[in-house]
Amino acid sequence: MEEQRAQTGGGPPGHQSGPPRRPPWARGGPGGRATRSPGTWNFWNDGEPPRWLTGPRGRSAGRLPWASTILLGVFVMAGSAFAARGQLDDRAPLDLFARLLLFAAVAVLLLRHRHPVVAVFGASAAATVYLGAGYPYGPVFLAVAVGCFSAVVAGHRRAAWSAVAMVWVGHLVVAHWLYRWLPPDDDSAQPWGQELGVAAWVVAIVAAAEFVRVRREQWAAQRADRARAEKRRADEERLRMARELHDVLAHSISVINVQAGVGLALLDTDPEQARTALTTIKDASKEALGEVRQVLDSLRTPGDAPRAPAPGLDRLPELVEQAASAGLTVTVGTDGERGAVPPGADLAAFRIVQEALTNVVRHSGSRTAEVRVGYGPGRITLRIDDEGPATGTDAGGSGNGLAGMRERAAALGGTIEAGTRPDGGFRVRAELPLPAGGPAHQKETP
Repeated sequence: MEEQRAQTGGGPPGHQSGPPRRPPWARGGPGGRATRSPGTWNFWNDGEPPRWLTGPRGRSAGRLPWASTILLGVFVMAGSAFAARGQLDDRAPLDLFARLLLFAAVAVLLLRHRHPVVAVFGASAAATVYLGAGYPYGPVFLAVAVGCFSAVVAGHRRAAWSAVAMVWVGHLVVAHWLYRWLPPDDDSAQPWGQELGVAAWVVAIVAAAEFVRVRREQWAAQRADRARAEKRRADEERLRMARELHDVLAHSISVINVQAGVGLALLDTDPEQARTALTTIKDASKEALGEVRQVLDSLRTPGDAPRAPAPGLDRLPELVEQAASAGLTVTVGTDGERGAVPPGADLAAFRIVQEALTNVVRHSGSRTAEVRVGYGPGRITLRIDDEGPATGTDAGGSGNGLAGMRERAAALGGTIEAGTRPDGGFRVRAELPLPAGGPAHQKETP
């Protein structure tokens, strides 16, 4: 036969056949968009996190965040001016130096994507000097929060914590020890209870940044898993197409090969018989081209339904006729009554029988073969026998026939046994499981 005639089986124990199950986060919803699985907490609705959570990617990662930084700068300047009105008696009024410090605290955030450590320390240093100079409390803390957020989500956690701690410690020292020598004049120590509010503010910033960092890492891992799953599915689809093309071409070309030999041998002595062989070659090649075109069309338009139904066991008479044109007499018997057979199992059964008969034509000295199809409870059994012996000749096979049959059976959770019979013939036996509710076993029919 085409491969070594040995006992073979299906996939390894525990092997999960068929396309890999997509994780809940990667399952497509309406329009092909990913949706989250029920019961999965999330605060966005379309299954994809917002850009501020996932972070900039591609070209946008290298750009300076001008728009958001300018917006933040306007808010900090306006907010600080508004806050200063309520603190005229306690804090120093905003002057040019204060405005420069506020501008520096925000401007350094332009580097938060490329150099997050520089951004967070720059914003924190400007804020510390601002507070040490006695200027009003206000949105300057927002610049520190944005810098800390960017550093944490970029993976520089210690730098972010250190920068925020620098602001806190600076405020602590100024508010309770250095206030005598710093503006405003006649300043007094701040109440210690105020430090609880500052501490809560620091913890809130760090906690929010850590939360976003964890979520970004989770989504990065999920994107990588999704990419691997897509690659697996693409590889399996290519394997399926290759197997389909092999089965279609191997059978048809085997018939063509045999008939071409007959035609050449009888061209001079029996032109009419040679004409019959050429007609068989024409019909076989036309059918092969049609099936190959169908496979290629599904490759070009993967989302469209096939134009013709996939072949199944109802086309066994066509296989028998093609085998007869190659000089092989095939008898077909059926056990049980055919019920509802899923298209995948029907196609796999047809291709297994087709490949087994192709191997008989190519590699067996026998000119007869027997096909037995059994419909049982929850399964289909196939048995293809020939009398042998093997001819040892090569008819142009690729050596993938039995491997393809094993893959088809394993994809459905079934098994293949192929080997030499004690009397010198060869047998291929396949068992394909069916879903619950498949054909039930009936009395044997002749």
